[in-house]
Amino acid sequence: MSNSLRGVYFMLLATFLFALMTVFVKLVPNIPVLEIIFFRAVFSIVVCLYSLIRARVPVFGNNKPILVLRGLAGVMALSLNYYLIQEVPLAAASTLTYLAPIFTTVLGIFFVKEKISPLQFAFFALSFSGILVIQGFDNRISLFHLLVGISTSMLMGLAYNCVRKLSTTEHPVVIMFYFPLLCLPVTGFWIIFNWTMPEGREWLYLAMVSLTSQVAQYYLTRAYQISEIASVSIVSYTSIIYTIVLGLIIFGESFNSMTYLGMALVIAGVAANVLWKSRSRKVYTAA
Repeated sequence: MSNSLRGVYFMLLATFLFALMTVFVKLVPNIPVLEIIFFRAVFSIVVCLYSLIRARVPVFGNNKPILVLRGLAGVMALSLNYYLIQEVPLAAASTLTYLAPIFTTVLGIFFVKEKISPLQFAFFALSFSGILVIQGFDNRISLFHLLVGISTSMLMGLAYNCVRKLSTTEHPVVIMFYFPLLCLPVTGFWIIFNWTMPEGREWLYLAMVSLTSQVAQYYLTRAYQISEIASVSIVSYTSIIYTIVLGLIIFGESFNSMTYLGMALVIAGVAANVLWKSRSRKVYTAA
């Protein structure tokens, strides 16, 4: 099997596991978002520390300011994302954060001196129009939810650009380590005064949030390591199919035709931007 095909399989598995993670988050509506993130961070910091010590890699890295910025952006993005998952249908929550690649490109102008063509702004407008259609034709999604989704995407874009800037100076696990390192003190202090005791199956669901997200992150990283970014990025948009099906089966969620149209517009704009960037890189390389 070629690396390209393996990368596609890895991305399909990663997106499915991330979709499962959203299901488990939604199955604990009585557990505060920061408490869910605390449990995930505990699991993550153990795995990261074990990996770094085993590989004999310095734990705290080199470019600490950017590592801290990446960690803080990740914590805030995840908090808003989990809030959306608990508040709106799964597929809608997923789509509202699909603008992350767009904000990654825009913020890349300042972080990695990335150039944007006028056509890409048309793709961005297409995706934004899809978000507005979703919000306008689904009364379960308020303007506040829309703003939370856009804010989540902006923070994800900031975190991704930090990763891009750190990719030449830091070990990948060091970059991942700064999320739980910054997350645990904040969420730990918060839950001291706002602890909600999980009951029965909620313990299992919280464990599965941590497990599915950690394994998904591994396969996501492997997919990007062995395949072209454009090919596996397109595959990642299958997550919308997973969340629609899982939301329908588990939570009885459904949408009207205009909401589906909005989702399609968002994905079309983001996918077109990814393909355009891939084509531009190939032309540049050939020249």
